[in-house]
Amino acid sequence: MRGRRKAREIALQVLYSLNFVDTDVEKALDLFWGNFTAPKLAKDFASTLVYGTWKHKEELDKLIASCSDNWSLGRMSKVDISILRMAAFELLYCDDIPPKVTLNEAIDLGKTFGSENSGSFINGILDALKLKTSKK
Repeated sequence: MRGRRKAREIALQVLYSLNFVDTDVEKALDLFWGNFTAPKLAKDFASTLVYGTWKHKEELDKLIASCSDNWSLGRMSKVDISILRMAAFELLYCDDIPPKVTLNEAIDLGKTFGSENSGSFINGILDALKLKTSKK
């Protein structure tokens, strides 16, 4: 599964950049692949995550906002919101990935790329999101 970890790191970088530049997903990915390489499986999964997350961004943002009591999306760091969007996309649209894996990967990304408190912040929101979206 090391390839999927790398794919999530790549997807995070592209999604993060999309917060700051006015371009479409395809151009953002082309720019990334013009400067970096990855194994085909990582590249394919990263592309799926980026396209899917960005396509459902408004829906994901509403869901994340509904699970964050004292934090508006505007107050969240761009790294944290990018991780949360990607993890929410995985939880909702990637049935082949166990929710526990998605949560663990997102928390690890937060610890690696976010602030000192990102891991616990992401964990709290994703736990609430998982409860809200789990099939009863």
